[in-house]
Amino acid sequence: MAVPAIAKSKWLLAALFVLAVGAAAAAGAVGWAWQRIHAPGPLDEARTYVVPRGAGLRTIARGLEQAGILAERRLFLLYARYRKAHRSLQAGEFEFPARASAADVLDMLVDGKPVLRFVTIPEGLTSREAIALIDAANGLTGTAEVPPEGSLLPETYTYSYDDDRAALLGRMQDAMRETLAELWEGRADDLPFETPEEAVILASIVEKETGVPEERPRVASVFVNRLRKGMRLQSDPTVIFALTRGERELERPLRFKDLEVDDPYNTYRIKGLPPGPICNPGRASLEAVLNPIETEELYFVADGNGGHVFARTLAEHNRNVAEWRKVQREQRRKARQQERQQQQQQQ
Repeated sequence: MAVPAIAKSKWLLAALFVLAVGAAAAAGAVGWAWQRIHAPGPLDEARTYVVPRGAGLRTIARGLEQAGILAERRLFLLYARYRKAHRSLQAGEFEFPARASAADVLDMLVDGKPVLRFVTIPEGLTSREAIALIDAANGLTGTAEVPPEGSLLPETYTYSYDDDRAALLGRMQDAMRETLAELWEGRADDLPFETPEEAVILASIVEKETGVPEERPRVASVFVNRLRKGMRLQSDPTVIFALTRGERELERPLRFKDLEVDDPYNTYRIKGLPPGPICNPGRASLEAVLNPIETEELYFVADGNGGHVFARTLAEHNRNVAEWRKVQREQRRKARQQERQQQQQQQ
């Protein structure tokens, strides 16, 4: 039996209506999902979060939701797959801003840069002291062996969460090699040493002799002048290194008998440079010994205020030493007086 034309029209209209309603519902669902993906997220304030290495999309989404960074991980999963971003998510530590949307979070994991951390190696540290700072740096992994003395360039270095300690140490050694090569090329003529390694040795002594940056060129000049004249360097820090090898603090003042210790690092006994560096010198000390300023100074002694007094002659130096000893006596007197006052207050 043939279906009347009117009935066919009604069925067609009904089918079209169903399709239209379905399309509208689908469009509404897509619109709702798109709005939710770009809506402000649940974070009240910025927060850092570590995406572990090797984690898959589901694991990452679950962790972000548990950390309160995502409101709805399922929508995040769908959106990541829609953008085909699930294979390009980065591991590392990220800082997500307050109210970051799911779309913002995905953008950061795909295109953003992980949080940078910092570790500073000050000038003049021994290699053991530098390794202690690297070991204490939060977020690094693995272990690093104590490197040769003088092989690290003191500087502030950046790293990311889960970076390897040995790799960071390698960067510090590369920085020293590159810096030394650069400065060696521009060195002054007729220096009293012949190799870059000897420059590091002398720079390490300069580094330990003064904590005043402005004094480095003058201290370097004194030692260069002494080497040119064949005089002993007579540097107290080299004696301390002879006694400790940089493995511990001396924790007491040097004594006169310490200056007689039979050791190749004791520059009161040996002529010329010791066999190796006594710390890790910075760029400024390297520059100071490779391009020393011109002076006639051969001596220096502490001035009691953190710096030094320099002299050209032994007679002038002896007067400066006498003044320094007067300062020392006064400092000891004040220390004893303060100690007595504290004891009286405790009684």
